[in-house]
Amino acid sequence: MAITSADIQKLREQTSAGIMACKKALEEAKGDFNKATALLKEQGAVIAAKKSGRAANQGLVETYVHGGGKIGVLVEVNCETDFVARNPEFKDLAHDIAMQISAMNPVSVDELLEQDYIKDSSLKVKQLLESKIAKLGENIQITRFTRYGLGQE
Repeated sequence: MAITSADIQKLREQTSAGIMACKKALEEAKGDFNKATALLKEQGAVIAAKKSGRAANQGLVETYVHGGGKIGVLVEVNCETDFVARNPEFKDLAHDIAMQISAMNPVSVDELLEQDYIKDSSLKVKQLLESKIAKLGENIQITRFTRYGLGQE
């Protein structure tokens, strides 16, 4: 089966993986989108594992306020370089993580990573993080967070 640029673009939109990674996954999966998606997820986990030992001393603190000011979140998300910290995709990731914390109220980073992602329940937050590590090419870590709820302790 011939892999077309439209097929590659479709897989790229679904997974946010790079063009060449999508092409290789489609070729390996013989055009099967489900298999190609699974291959890309596996590759993201492998890439994340390789980068996990690298220092992540840059990043940002993201805020999110929800419910007319009744819930507020501060989350620190770290990466390796200031260049990636300024990347809009990294900023969107930090914002989405803050929204996740607001909605799901995890008690620890470990619990947060195991939760279903609120924007796509087929993903765990850990898998979302791994896909961003693979795409941005740097170690990314959720270091800490605080969630405030009006009248809650």
